[in-house]
Amino acid sequence: MSIIVKPINAKKSEIKKYVQFGIDLYKGNDCYVPPLVFDEIDSLLPDKNPAFDFCKAQSFMAYRDNKPVGRITAIINNIVNERTGEKTMRFGWVDFIDDNEVVDALFNAAEEWGRSQGMTTIIGPMGFSDMDHEGMLVDGFNEMGTMATIYNYPYYPTHMERMGFEKDADWVEFRITIPEAVPEKHQRIADIVRRKHNLHTVKFTSRKKLKEKYGQALFDLINEAYDKLYGFSPLTQRQIDYYINMYLGFLRLDDVSVIVDADEKLVGLGISMPSFSRALQKSGGKLFPFGWWHILKAMQGKTDTVDLMLIAISKEYLSKGVNALLFADLIPAYAKNGYQWAESNPELEDNANVQLQWQYFDYRQHRRRRAFKKSL
Repeated sequence: MSIIVKPINAKKSEIKKYVQFGIDLYKGNDCYVPPLVFDEIDSLLPDKNPAFDFCKAQSFMAYRDNKPVGRITAIINNIVNERTGEKTMRFGWVDFIDDNEVVDALFNAAEEWGRSQGMTTIIGPMGFSDMDHEGMLVDGFNEMGTMATIYNYPYYPTHMERMGFEKDADWVEFRITIPEAVPEKHQRIADIVRRKHNLHTVKFTSRKKLKEKYGQALFDLINEAYDKLYGFSPLTQRQIDYYINMYLGFLRLDDVSVIVDADEKLVGLGISMPSFSRALQKSGGKLFPFGWWHILKAMQGKTDTVDLMLIAISKEYLSKGVNALLFADLIPAYAKNGYQWAESNPELEDNANVQLQWQYFDYRQHRRRRAFKKSL
């Protein structure tokens, strides 16, 4: 039977089916980590996600015999296009069965929509902004994913290359063994940096106080530190307000490091979280009826792995050893909480400064992901 591709209306009931297809496709795969369903739905609803203030998007579902066999979301980020002077369409939330006809029909629909909007290039997988998942897995298919990354079957990149897509950027990921104590060199550098620049660590016992004192500064620092990274979309104030309310309440404060100067100005930030991978697998990405229990256990740190979500250093303090301060603060907390491993999550392969920070640890590169590009 022929493939029928339909545009998806931006209604919660339609988006819910769209999200569920992406979960059902990986049923029984022990490496796939489903997203939080409610969060995924909200990301695709214009009245929920403030990125729609400056983005256009259209989602499509492919059907065969009235059964869903593929999905894709076409996105135009106007802020990024204005910054780069390009006419680029992104694609994200892409999943499909291993079938040429399905994949071609799905991408043809997305590409035609992009051309109708005046776009000349397509890249992805990428989301509305850097707060969304990005990069198609091209190596490490036997490794369990994280809540911050995309998992896909090995046949995905094969189809991309068959359709004429080429590599535009790669990210690499590392699994790091957490030492029992701070490595001597890290501790020595941390002590020097602390004295030389009059920096200190601030610890919080209240998420509310963290949000009130550094919530805005935290995202301002992310905008500053990540400004030149591949495909970066600066967070607007509406996005910052949204993410402060959405995510800061989930943080386990032991796993957060805040570095400030003598005037209490934020200069360095390390945010990590207990791994939610197993909890999300057990819950299927749903909080109810019993998923909340698995999520709650993960939030309490009942796991042997911690996910390093982001590190951001003020430009003023780049290459001055502030990273060592972050590790000197976090490693004792990790050891106390029983974490044995840390997941780096994606780092651009050409970001040597970031990858150098693992040189004093026992680590291995275990995943690689890619953004593909093609002219429309």
